[in-house]
Amino acid sequence: MIKNTFLSLFLMVSLLLSACQNEAQPEKIEKKDPEIILDLRNPKIEVSTQFEEMTRAYERENPNVNIRVHTVGGAMDDLADLKAEMATGTGPDIFTNTGFENTILWQNFLEDLSGEPWVDQAYQEALTPVTLNGKVFGMPINLEGYGFIYNKDLFKKAGIAEPPDTLTKLTAAAEKLQKAGITPFATGYYEDWKLGDHLMNVAFAQQENTEEFIQNLNKGTEKITTNQNFNDLLNLLDLTLKFGNDNPLTTDYTMEVNLFTSGKAAIIQQGNWIQPMIDQAAPDMNIGFMPIPINDRPVKEALVVSVPNYWAVNKQASPEKKKEAKKFLNWMVSSEQGKRYMTEEFKFIPAFHHINSDDLGPLAEETIQNYKKGNTVPSNWFDFPVGIREEFGAATQLYVGKQLNRTQLLNEYQKSWERFSKE
Repeated sequence: MIKNTFLSLFLMVSLLLSACQNEAQPEKIEKKDPEIILDLRNPKIEVSTQFEEMTRAYERENPNVNIRVHTVGGAMDDLADLKAEMATGTGPDIFTNTGFENTILWQNFLEDLSGEPWVDQAYQEALTPVTLNGKVFGMPINLEGYGFIYNKDLFKKAGIAEPPDTLTKLTAAAEKLQKAGITPFATGYYEDWKLGDHLMNVAFAQQENTEEFIQNLNKGTEKITTNQNFNDLLNLLDLTLKFGNDNPLTTDYTMEVNLFTSGKAAIIQQGNWIQPMIDQAAPDMNIGFMPIPINDRPVKEALVVSVPNYWAVNKQASPEKKKEAKKFLNWMVSSEQGKRYMTEEFKFIPAFHHINSDDLGPLAEETIQNYKKGNTVPSNWFDFPVGIREEFGAATQLYVGKQLNRTQLLNEYQKSWERFSKE
């Protein structure tokens, strides 16, 4: 009996000690990193879905990060809303900058990225537009080339043996296409950047010395109104209007590409960036690049090739956000996931030595071939006075809508240059 009592007391004491020990050991609480929300402005509307998929992949690797993507593009991407957000301190943590004059204009909002790992891997000439006082303020998104993209099968159907390299030959090709029941040009002139940036650039690019011509415009010793290239450019524009789709001023980016991918139109003024849209709508489309001729001097340089935009980190953001934004940008161009999205999903031509660029599609392949051979011209609009491209585009839209005649349009171009170059 005593033995049993002693045993019972021993068990009770053991249980009490065990309970005390359990109470004395607090539960282990797993430490979580604080959530970081990054707001990102993406200008590449043609890969918006794929881009968001890429950010989700980054979030899976970094569970404490939430990237909110705001995609802009086409007529929406006029930077007016970005300027307003920056002025109130509510701008995105990651946005884009076109470089050159805009690097100077936006320098108070651009974080110094000179120490980032990808800087040594980038093509050095690609960094020039965002280098200021020896510091790098942007990461190249990609290399892009643009010209006239044409449907080879429709050309063959219309009896066009080779892509035209003069305006007279282009006119003859347009007539053959129309006779075959095919709309020659897809004209999405709702987008002012097609007119004020890409098309205007051709007249500048065809100058004997573009840099000298721009300097002389600034000095007032040259004028757009008396320069033959701008008259020639309007001859090309008239041709696209005569042989283009109806209602060009209400035809936006998506509608224009749909006209081309559906086989209704044979030629589109665009660049290799529309390859993902083509792959989705018409994956077996037989396409190629041809030059944009504005007169009867054969165009040797088939494409305009440059870095169109740079990723920038908002200097106003908190230290934590800036650190994570830099980490994300580096991940895009250094991780296997990021590189795969860039080349396989976005079909981007990398502006970095270390990223393989095989199998990007026919448009990218032609861009790379021309780039390596030196058969390219640069995007001179980066050297235009800030703000003038929008005026060029808006004035040209008035011409398309028959609200300005040719003389009036050329005068508008000249007046805009004189005003903006003095600001």
